[in-house]
Amino acid sequence: MPIEKRRIWALVMNSTHARIVRSLGWRPGDDDENGPPAEIDRQIEAKQLRDVMADRPGRSFASVGSRRSAMEYGSDPLAEETRGLIREVIELLEKGHRKGAFRELAVYAEPQVLGELRKMLPKTLQDSVVREATANYANLAPQDLAAKISADLKLAPAGR
Repeated sequence: MPIEKRRIWALVMNSTHARIVRSLGWRPGDDDENGPPAEIDRQIEAKQLRDVMADRPGRSFASVGSRRSAMEYGSDPLAEETRGLIREVIELLEKGHRKGAFRELAVYAEPQVLGELRKMLPKTLQDSVVREATANYANLAPQDLAAKISADLKLAPAGR
């Protein structure tokens, strides 16, 4: 009985950039339609909090009388943008998981992003996580990223 090839994807993420490395462990000659490691890349524009909050949230009238008071922001705008990116990434991962493109998922993210991701990740994807690490590999070159993750997961490097 032949040994089944591992189907593993890796998510590399920081607060503004997410990369999904697919088909890890692939080698030329493998019978795999996906080919060598490929990436899905999503990014949001990096903003400073002072730029996002440059416009004041406004003023409101009190429920009694004619006094007005300043309104406060309901949440952290930068954290909301990061959560939006996480939602988008989860949607892509769920689609790939439903299609059977991967069975195992490795996650490399900054500590705050990893915490949010853990809260938001659905049970089906939580069950597929085989490795979690706090690391920011989002800015590595594609070949360096694939090699780093392959080494961490003890997979044969791509192209060998």
